[in-house]
Amino acid sequence: MIRQRLDSDIQAAYQGDPSARSRDEVLLCYPGIHAVMHYRLAHELYQLGLPLLARIMTEKAHSETGIDIHPGAQISEGFFIDHGTGVVIGETAIIGKRVRLYQVVTLGAKRFVTDNDGQLQKNYPRHPIVEDDVVIYAGATLLGRITIGARSSIDGNVWLMHDVLPDSNVRQASVLHTQYRDGDGI
Repeated sequence: MIRQRLDSDIQAAYQGDPSARSRDEVLLCYPGIHAVMHYRLAHELYQLGLPLLARIMTEKAHSETGIDIHPGAQISEGFFIDHGTGVVIGETAIIGKRVRLYQVVTLGAKRFVTDNDGQLQKNYPRHPIVEDDVVIYAGATLLGRITIGARSSIDGNVWLMHDVLPDSNVRQASVLHTQYRDGDGI
């Protein structure tokens, strides 16, 4: 099962990056694949009740790639992180099939729930759900237990804290351009 998922991740990277010359290049040179390989093994250890060993594995990949994937996250096959540095995927994130992320994407928590004594609660869903065939471009930040619908595209530098319907394209607000008459303006 791990091998099949890794093969689908490598294939997704090869097909999803026009600069990729071979699957071997993807396997040996892409930091996103390196981080996902560590994650896939660590996730299995996490599921087997070995969370410390799992965290050690993903932190090793994090230190080498700048990509931080918690081993508790659930990531389906065909996952590709292009470029990768600065990507953060939280413990309770769920990522569907054939999802592509670019550098500096955060799938994080919006806030932390505390108990009556002010202690942080643990083990509750607090990170996004990203459905199948979604692309999230560089610098996007998605916070809280929101759902990004299938086949959606999240443009770069977007900040989201609400659900997105399937087949959506989310863009940041456009900057208004003002034309100046000769002598006016800057």
